[in-house]
Amino acid sequence: MENADMTIVKRVVPGTMHPAVKAKTRGLSRIDQRADCEAVVIGAGPYGLAVSAHLRAAHIETRTFGRPMSFWQENMPKDMIIRSPWRGSDIADADNRFTLNTYARLSGIQPRDPFTQKEFVDYGLWFQQQAVPDLDHRQVVCIEEAQGGFRLILNDGDKLVARRVILAMGLANQAVTPPEFIDLPAEMLSHTADHTDFSSFKGRRVAVIGRGQSACESAALLSEAGANVNLITRGDIRWLGQKESKATKSRSLMLALKKYLTPPSEVGPVHLNWLIEAPDLYRHLPADMQDKITNRCLLPAASGWLVPRFGGVHLSSGVCVLNSRTRGDQVELQLSDGSTQTVDHVLLGTGYHVDISRYGILGSGLLQRIDQADGSPLLVAGYESSVKGLHFVGSSSCKSFGPLMRFVWGSKFAARCLTRTLVRNNS
Repeated sequence: MENADMTIVKRVVPGTMHPAVKAKTRGLSRIDQRADCEAVVIGAGPYGLAVSAHLRAAHIETRTFGRPMSFWQENMPKDMIIRSPWRGSDIADADNRFTLNTYARLSGIQPRDPFTQKEFVDYGLWFQQQAVPDLDHRQVVCIEEAQGGFRLILNDGDKLVARRVILAMGLANQAVTPPEFIDLPAEMLSHTADHTDFSSFKGRRVAVIGRGQSACESAALLSEAGANVNLITRGDIRWLGQKESKATKSRSLMLALKKYLTPPSEVGPVHLNWLIEAPDLYRHLPADMQDKITNRCLLPAASGWLVPRFGGVHLSSGVCVLNSRTRGDQVELQLSDGSTQTVDHVLLGTGYHVDISRYGILGSGLLQRIDQADGSPLLVAGYESSVKGLHFVGSSSCKSFGPLMRFVWGSKFAARCLTRTLVRNNS
């Protein structure tokens, strides 16, 4: 995360643009033209769907682009278990008609914790069909400013102009590759976001790097798929829901009380979780306090229900990888304790870092005008950036609105707040 004295900067390095766009954008001028619609939402995950549902309920003409639940379907293991609690996993619509409980009742499944990625994806697809039935599956490949608002170019060459654009692209293209692994070939190195299935690793030696939920769950899934797994962590794993107290009755009482006092998202420790449930309050805190709160709430951790599945996982705790290099068709890792390990593949569970230039769809001129801090847009009320009419929700809004924006539950606040702002501005 950013240092306390991080200054506001404007990013000038554009992301990689879709190859079909450069020729199409050459020579386009900021001519006056009527907008084709009031708002365009880019992204059809929980945040994009929630915002679209709210804008439509407010009778704001909205078009939504993207493949439904694409990151969840294409960048997460299909056997994954959802870390977020059932009660904190609703995708928000204006009238609470399409809750997870409603879906469960209609589909005949039982609400429970934890629940599976497949169940959540199926719920998201159902939500989309109910709330955003005319979702356009085409991709937006370029956004640039136009006098009528913003000009968007689609992957089939079509263009349209919208008065407002809401980016809900989540963690797409945001995976972190630490520098000590940067020179490894792609066939020997991957990120947890690159996999939906680990069956191809059966019989292979895999080093998993990290100690958060993605790293730990991927290590368990790899082991269950028949891989020889070594999880390498800088420190001990912080198991959520695991207590060291031996007083079982007292512990049960405390857990019940904690559950009662904890907001639905269950994000962050007890002394901070209600604060981050108020993102608009978080937005007004001093930057150094924001960073401390976010760092504390997003500490690497894994769900305690993974512990019984760790029997086949070897753990190298308290060490980090200093260097990596190939030796034939294998990878040699040099560790900070002086030892080396040789594996067939390295899987990074090193998380994500938001850098909006890596979305690859913001035109260079537009990108330069967005006030940012370390790649994240700096947002004001209504999730609006320094470019009027350009909004960011979901993970890209975490810097301004807090860690709740990394979780599904935050879609409720984001969708309602953004919609109120647009309604007020249009009145």
